Amino acid sequence: MIKNVKVLVLALLFGAASCSFTTNNDDPGKDKVLISLISYVLEKGHYDAKEFNDEFSEQVFKDFVTALDPLKRYFLLSDIKEFEAYKFQIDDQIRKEDITFFDLAYTRLRQRMEESKDVYVDILDKPFDFSEDETIDTDYENLEYAKNRKELKDRWRSQLKFSTIGVYYDRIEEEAKKAKDSTGYKPLSNAEIEKEARETTRKSYIEYSEFTDDFDREDYFSVYVNAIVEEFDPHTSYFAPVDKDRFDMQMSGQFQGIGARLQKKSNEISITEVISGGPAWRAEELEEGDIILKVKQENEEVATSIVGMRLDDAVELIKGPKGTVVTLNVKKKDGTIKNIAITRDVVELEETYAKSTTVKKNDRTYGVINLPKFYFDMQNTEERNAATDVKKEIIRLNEEGADGLVIDLRNNGGGSLSTVVDIAGLFIKEGPVVQVKSNGAESEILKDKDAEIVWDKPLVILVNEISASASEILAAAMQDYKRAVILGSKQTYGKGTVQNVYDLNRWLRQNDLGDMGALKITTQKFYRINGGSTQLEGVKSDVVVPDKYSYIDIGEKDLENPLPWDKIAAADYKVWDGYIDYDQTISSSKKRMAQNEYLKLVEENAKWIKSKQDDSVWPLNFEAYKAKMEVNIAEAKRFDGLKEYNSNLTFNSLPYEKQLFESDTTLAQKRERWHTELAKDVYMEEAINVLEDLKVNNIRRSKLADVRE
Repeated sequence: MIKNVKVLVLALLFGAASCSFTTNNDDPGKDKVLISLISYVLEKGHYDAKEFNDEFSEQVFKDFVTALDPLKRYFLLSDIKEFEAYKFQIDDQIRKEDITFFDLAYTRLRQRMEESKDVYVDILDKPFDFSEDETIDTDYENLEYAKNRKELKDRWRSQLKFSTIGVYYDRIEEEAKKAKDSTGYKPLSNAEIEKEARETTRKSYIEYSEFTDDFDREDYFSVYVNAIVEEFDPHTSYFAPVDKDRFDMQMSGQFQGIGARLQKKSNEISITEVISGGPAWRAEELEEGDIILKVKQENEEVATSIVGMRLDDAVELIKGPKGTVVTLNVKKKDGTIKNIAITRDVVELEETYAKSTTVKKNDRTYGVINLPKFYFDMQNTEERNAATDVKKEIIRLNEEGADGLVIDLRNNGGGSLSTVVDIAGLFIKEGPVVQVKSNGAESEILKDKDAEIVWDKPLVILVNEISASASEILAAAMQDYKRAVILGSKQTYGKGTVQNVYDLNRWLRQNDLGDMGALKITTQKFYRINGGSTQLEGVKSDVVVPDKYSYIDIGEKDLENPLPWDKIAAADYKVWDGYIDYDQTISSSKKRMAQNEYLKLVEENAKWIKSKQDDSVWPLNFEAYKAKMEVNIAEAKRFDGLKEYNSNLTFNSLPYEKQLFESDTTLAQKRERWHTELAKDVYMEEAINVLEDLKVNNIRRSKLADVRE
């Protein structure tokens, strides 16, 4: 933890200890205590705390109501007008630990959701007339609320009809193809297809209804709390207890349990995936598609039925500490029922972790490390993390004689600040990596203090518009040092803020109300070593290449309430001098990219995707719908060539992984798919080209240094 943050935590702990956050029988309830506690922490601990006033209240009102009913198919205009009595009172209610507005909105939503079940059942009992000339606008944000029940029912009808016409169109096409391909095949009539499509829509809405029925008051209160905290900035958020567990799992890439992914459907909880390497995978008894009926702990005599149980509650029963035994009563795919005992263990999510591969070009070997996120275990810093794993992969690639390295940070949303500093240190001798600033305090420079350089050869970093936070810190540092060539999108995501997660239970002298969850709060901003912020502006690539996200609004600047861009003084650092013709290499890459016909097609496709995204009006007349789909399909065919690209590069797993493949065929299949994707990746191909240019020109480090010695 950074020094400034330690001071903040101590200040908040002492402050909270003096406040009335104790819980006893006279307390108004968990929700009220939670609101009071969170508002206190936000005001005292947020980097740029906002004032709870009428403007703040109005925005919370809007965001919460929208979150409850984004498609505007539950609330009536009269409901909204009733709610509006509280539009400017939420700030006052927060101060008074008053949740009247939440209770009203929540109760009304549950009422309207229950009423809607009869509505969609009634609508789907009757055939749709696809010959009528009507349209639907799917830009629900700008849609007015229904004035009465009749108008609301018609809204449901048009939304259900839109869902059904898509299935109807697909089935019409399928039947026509079957009739064409199979002599004597009698296609279904349009009426039969319409009925079948309507039934598909009915099933999907029943499943959706079952899903939302599992939400309880606590789930919706979390939505309300997040509507409040997200007014401070997009990355401040409240975690209910189960959400905190998920966050920890995502950050560390591991959890303790049986190693299976579950889903609930029609009141049944089934296995969707047995995680490779986990205890269930090792036991070889659970399979995808198995239905779990009951769960029994090792210290219990009677098993607990989970049929109809909330998925989150069932998961809580099944997971547990390493070394404990859980017995699952399972209905197998063949209909048999058996008890399966599994000893829980640490389950590692392989897709979270760094992975590497090699590729040869012109008799040279290059390495690639894909880093999905900057992971670490918040509870145990001694556990594996991104920095130690990347270092291991670099050492292995060195042993394979790799002449250059690509770090792939595309789609990497960030993670631990400490791990990114450690990773940057693998490529430089020593020096500053990032500057961190708390509100009203001097900036703190986080440095690499280890003189060892684990990788002193050419380096390219791949980024895109979704590369965020810690990804941007690493890319920015390597760019400022001129240690790596940054190749990718025009700019990265633009998240230049630091968050810390605080267990809210620690701030209660006593707690009789249960787990209060946690608050992820923005406490600092980080800056490049050149003094510039990555906030909003991101990191601009040295070599810009278009991709499918190029024209879509997905960055920090497109979110609500982002903190502003600013700049501080630069840190003291020296540009790395290991390259000859560094700028010429970038210039050569830009020239290749400008002449690449495939990338021109990528850019056209990105513009087309944007145009389709902005097209919100759809016909509900079948002939008009069909005509629009045919236009879209014809336009899309222009981009079929994007699927056919192949660089003809061959990627190979490292020896240690090949040994793992002998016992883990699932891992082998995952790596094979990854290598196939890399061979079709024009950005990876250009990254290898850049490495080749840097290697050819890189005589200062490898040749001249030897002569001088």
